[in-house]
Formats: sequence, C-alpha cells, structure tokens
Amino acid sequence: MKSTQNNDHVASLLRFLDKSPCNFLAVNTVKEILTDNGFKEKKIEDKLTTSAGDKFFFTKNDSAIFAVKVGKKQPADTGFKIIAAHSDSPCFRIKPHAEMLGQGGIVRLNTEVYGGPILYTWFDRPLSLAGRVLLQGKDALHPVTRLFKLDRPLMSISHLAIHFNRQVNDGNKLSRQKDMLPIVAKINEMMEADNMLLNLVASELQVYRKDIIDFDLMLYDVQPASLFGLHNEFISAGRLDDLSMVHAAITALCQGTDNDSTCVAAIFDNEETGSGTKQGAHSPVLANMLRRLVMALGGDFDDYARAVHRSFMVSADNAHAFHPNYAEKYDPTNHPALGDGPCIKINANCKYMSDAHSAAIFKSLCQQAGVPFQYFVNHSDVAGGSTLGNILTGVMDIEGVDVGNPLLAMHSVRETGSTSDHINMIKVMTHFMS
Repeated sequence: MKSTQNNDHVASLLRFLDKSPCNFLAVNTVKEILTDNGFKEKKIEDKLTTSAGDKFFFTKNDSAIFAVKVGKKQPADTGFKIIAAHSDSPCFRIKPHAEMLGQGGIVRLNTEVYGGPILYTWFDRPLSLAGRVLLQGKDALHPVTRLFKLDRPLMSISHLAIHFNRQVNDGNKLSRQKDMLPIVAKINEMMEADNMLLNLVASELQVYRKDIIDFDLMLYDVQPASLFGLHNEFISAGRLDDLSMVHAAITALCQGTDNDSTCVAAIFDNEETGSGTKQGAHSPVLANMLRRLVMALGGDFDDYARAVHRSFMVSADNAHAFHPNYAEKYDPTNHPALGDGPCIKINANCKYMSDAHSAAIFKSLCQQAGVPFQYFVNHSDVAGGSTLGNILTGVMDIEGVDVGNPLLAMHSVRETGSTSDHINMIKVMTHFMS
C-alpha cells in the first residue's frame, strides 16, 4: 500500500510539472488540487470570515497562492504550522513588440532573462509559450485575465555552428540580448512580422487582437518531465526548483490530519529575483493574512503576536546535491547526495533561517516520520544565496528552518532530482501537519 502511494506521489509530481510551465499555470494547478480536496477560494479584497474546520485559499497577482486549514483551537494557543515555497523558476520572458525580422525572412522574438538560468541549456530544444494575457474588462481598472499555454513546439534558440566558433567547447561567453533570441517563423510575401505574436495569442484564446492589452508570457521546454536511472530513481524535469517543493507542501496540507492547529501552505512568487514584490516573501502579504485570520477568529493583535511566537515554518527551497565530477565545489564534510533525504540548509551568516533549535525540530520530525536527513552547507570559499526563510523573518518574527531536496543542475532548463527524496519530503511535511 505504501509503495503504491509513493508511486502515486511521483506520478502526481510529473503531472504537476507538465501542467505548470510557469508561475501562473503553477498557481492554477495548485488551485485545482486544492479545490479537489475541499478547499474554497476566497477573494483577498473581501472581508475574511471563517471558523474552525474551514479550508480555503486566496491568490495574489495570479502567481502566488496561500491555502489554510483552520484548526479547532485558537492560533494564539497553538501557533500556525506553515510550509513556504515559491512558484517561479528562471526562464525567458517575452518583451513587448517582440518580433525581430532578419535576413532571409527569419523572425526572432526579443526576450529578457528572468532570474538566473544556465543559459546554454536552453539551446537547440523545442520551446513554447505560457503565461497570462490581459484583456479589456468592464473598465480600465479591471482587465480580464486569461491563462495561456501553447501545447506545441513554437520556437528554438539555435547555437552557432562549431565551424564558426571552434572554441565553443573551451568556454563560450553568451550575450543575453544577442545569443538568446528564439527563432519563431520564416515569413514570405503573404505574411507580416508585425503583430505575429499577438495574432497567435488571439487565435489560441479565440479573442480579438484589439482586446489584448498586455501579457506576461514566458518560454518553456515542451519535453515532458520524466524518470531515468536503472531503477527509475531519478527525476529529469524543468522547474523542480521550486515546484517540487510546492507539490510536496500542497500534498502535505491536503493529507495532514492535525485538526487542532491552523495549517498554512504559502506559495510565493519572485523568489528568483529577490522576493521584493507584492506577491513575494519580502512583502507583508502572509503576515497580513495571518493577522486577519486571527481577528476573524475573534482574536486581537496581541493574540496575533502570541500566535506568531508559537508558530513554526518550514521554508522549502531545494538544495545542491553533491556532484561527483566537481567535488572541490562542495563543503569537505557535508556532501548531500541524491536519494539520501531532505537537506537542512544552514549558513553562519544567516542566509537561511535555520539555527540549531529549528534544525533540531526538523531532525526530530524526520526521525518520527522515518525519513533520513542531511545537511547542506556551502564551501567556505563559495558564496551562497538566500531563500524564503530569512527574507520572511524580516517581515515577521517567526521561527523556522530552511530545507530542500538536493538537486543537480539547479537552474538548468532540466534539473535532476531523486524520487525517494520527494517521497520522503512529503512524508516529513505530512507528519509536520498531522
């Protein structure tokens, strides 16, 4: 039975990744999962009314989502159980007036890099478009949002042949403006490059081109997520960072059995660019929601402060797995390996929210759930980045731990993870919420 459930979790992750080629589609997929599990959507602008046993969610900017299971006891007495993750991944965004007509009638699209992708992994593969499109609404302040996902290959970013760059394998510095433009069409006398993209979008959405006001459209790799390895022990997919943690968090929230505590899954956007947006972890969006929730349950600001003090957050963003070809890049005594369990992420300069106390809590949760764990620590000569946890503590004084499953090729168009790590992360997160 457990083996079947584990296989179901992995298959569910692959489906989730394929349906979520960008942040907006990821949030929509999460909405579908939550709705299927009895959660109701609320509007963030409406007055919040709720009671024990309610399950609800709301979205911010169509790209962040916050889901809540309201416990029987007051949050001031139990605290909140929170899992945080993020919906965005490094990619390429289409600029306005994107069509660029070149010699021979070849049309390229003008793009801008989002986040920090490994650029050369995007070359010579079938790519398509996904995102959201804004249409004319009832007035200027209320445009209509439509999600967009083209399910066929549309373009490719082609390499220069090695014959013109014999040193390409010795290091190839890339220009984001020159080298990373995808080829989308070959035009002839009967075609116009102008508005080619808007015409395509209008046709796919079955709307008039004149009704399209603006868009957020991103490139994505159309190759489906898959398993590989002698025993199918590895996952190959785009956006494992951080959609695998989103999937684990939402699965744990839906399957958790703690009816006393209020449990929350907070899926932010824009972590890859610093979280400094209204839907990012550096905004007050989560703190505002929790404060409103306490007050909707009859509490006051003092009760909110007590609730935060008693709360615990698992900030889930993936870690770097040990790469056997590059041992010198890793800490000498901490080698997080694929398949050896979730990583506790620590940093002496507080780039993560983990400390000995919060790490001890997560280790105990892992032990109780029968899940192995390991540490991720940067090599002292290699600068590391930060993630959601320490950014959130600048907004609310909550205790928590930064964790994540180890990945190879993080920020590649296709990353590599472990099936057993994903299963184990779901186990410990579900135990946390039970």
